[in-house]
Amino acid sequence: MSNINLIDSFSEFKQFKNIDRPTMMSVLEDVFRSMLRRKYGTDENCDVILNTENGDLEIWRTRKVMEDGFSEDDALEVELAEAKLIDPELEVGDDAIEQITLESFGRRAILAARQTLVSRIMELEKDDIYKKYKDRVGEIVVGEVYQVWKKEILVLDEEGNELLLPKTEQIPADFYKKGDSIRAVVLKVEMINNNPKIIISRIAPAFLQRLFELEVPEIFDGLISIKKIVREPGERAKVAVESFDDRIDPVGACVGMKGSRIHGIVRELRNENIDVINYTNNASLYITRALSPAKITSIKINEDKKHASVFLKPDQVSLAIGKGGHNIKLAGKLTGYDIDVFRDVEELDEEDVDLEEFSDEIDGWVIDELKAIGCDSAKSVLALSVDELVKRTDLEEETIKDVLSILRSEFE
Repeated sequence: MSNINLIDSFSEFKQFKNIDRPTMMSVLEDVFRSMLRRKYGTDENCDVILNTENGDLEIWRTRKVMEDGFSEDDALEVELAEAKLIDPELEVGDDAIEQITLESFGRRAILAARQTLVSRIMELEKDDIYKKYKDRVGEIVVGEVYQVWKKEILVLDEEGNELLLPKTEQIPADFYKKGDSIRAVVLKVEMINNNPKIIISRIAPAFLQRLFELEVPEIFDGLISIKKIVREPGERAKVAVESFDDRIDPVGACVGMKGSRIHGIVRELRNENIDVINYTNNASLYITRALSPAKITSIKINEDKKHASVFLKPDQVSLAIGKGGHNIKLAGKLTGYDIDVFRDVEELDEEDVDLEEFSDEIDGWVIDELKAIGCDSAKSVLALSVDELVKRTDLEEETIKDVLSILRSEFE
């Protein structure tokens, strides 16, 4: 096997790997030096010359010429008689330089070297992928769905690297089949059993932040800052933004003319309802904005307990709570306050009865559950269906039916 053929044979691996030619040659030199050490016991007196341009390989071995019978180390010294076979003009004390052919290693050694090279390249490739994606955590990647499993999706990026999108990191409305294009954010990169595992996500707040950076130039340029993002993936998200330029309306810039900027993000997130809120250090105002679109009558804040009691007109309570309780839950996460909503006492029906009046018939924790969704009176509970109450609270259907029965009896 000639030098060129060997190099070309080994180089075929490079065509499918993310490794440049100089790195490839460095690996090759290490492989050949390993072969020399196995055959001669040392490679310190050997020169491995690799031409990265044309793939040429030359191996030269240098040994000191000694008088016949006085050689003590055959790896570093050669007797005069043997040296004369290399070059008839050599004398004692000269350096005998000979070229080592690959054929002299034998077919088995060359096949072993090939296996070693395969192993080294795979390690290099894995390290390269790990380092590349470790630096890309939080960035958006685009890939193609290669295989769909029950618990995760295998995605290939532009270079054929494998990315995993677990079911738990997908938006509930997501549905993909093989060949579909997919956008997600790199969530974490791990090395498991010497293999890089790249997890991507479509539900992480960072994904929504990157989408805003792509759609809103002012955010990308640093004129508008995203202070915080909270999400109920596929349902609702709240984004607090702040402008560093008084001339720029941060909310308007993010939404765009007639919603042009935010529409693309909403479509990408499977019609997730996105509320963009102007950030402020004023806790009362911040909570008021966070509960939009509901209009608040008044608010009481306990800074020590990080608790806010919000009072609204009856027709605004359901807006503040939102479908499935998402609006109030996200408002709490965004502001960092536990928020309870109450109907404005001035708006209470004169015939209505406060839930606390039923404490001898209804457990206190049940009343607290109902109050947490804005139902602080009998009629406010009776105004909702059993299904709606089950969805909004953590109460069992049977418990809710018992409560409704007790409350109805009050008005019969």
